[in-house]
Amino acid sequence: MAACKPMSTPMDTNLKLGNSDDSATVDKEMYQRLVGKLIYLSHTRLDITFAVSLVSQFMHCPREVHLHATYRILQYLKGTPGRGILYKRNGNTSLEAYTDADYAGSIIDRRSTTGYCTFLGGNLVTWRSKKQNVVARSSAEAEFRAMAQGICELLWLKIILEDLKITWDGPMKLYCDNKSAINIAHNPVQHDRTKHIEVDRHFIKEKLDSGLICTPYVPSQRQLADILTKGLRCPDFERIICKLGMENIYSPA
Repeated sequence: MAACKPMSTPMDTNLKLGNSDDSATVDKEMYQRLVGKLIYLSHTRLDITFAVSLVSQFMHCPREVHLHATYRILQYLKGTPGRGILYKRNGNTSLEAYTDADYAGSIIDRRSTTGYCTFLGGNLVTWRSKKQNVVARSSAEAEFRAMAQGICELLWLKIILEDLKITWDGPMKLYCDNKSAINIAHNPVQHDRTKHIEVDRHFIKEKLDSGLICTPYVPSQRQLADILTKGLRCPDFERIICKLGMENIYSPA
């Protein structure tokens, strides 16, 4: 891969990975070692997190199409070796999160993908991209489950900050781009269409009523967690990367 052509994004936007039986199998141990190293790298490189999460779903029986998708990540990394998160000093200690979901994105089982990223004082601190455990029956349900995961992350960060004697005024903000999911969170009435997500609904409502969390709407164009749920075109990818505070240390000042 030393002589490979660098790519502008870690994933082809048209790529839909599945259990491709018509594609040849590849060395399983080699694939697992390669993806394992990429998983380790994704702990500091949010920009490859979704692509790595996707290729890691085929560790049990990798095929050529999965290996080529993994090579695409390496090609992207070759072109951006100095990209990292820039932390800026400021007096702000507020916590906020962006949550998103790609509805029924998996062509294998039609499960949705949850993506969230959290910020402390405007600086990116944690993120995750993970396929949901159950099949969502609507995009609102998929987004609602993502909101529950984002709230859990905010509460965990709040506990850590309180142990460090760091406090702030006002609720933690959870940004979501699905108005239906936000309405379900604020609606105390139980409907037949939301019974199967009753636990998440009561959990979110409890945090809203206590004043710990607020759920402002954010337009899809400003949804930063979008990069954690699907492959994006280069302009959209670079726009979100910039807003996340990721910069290339090799770029001229």
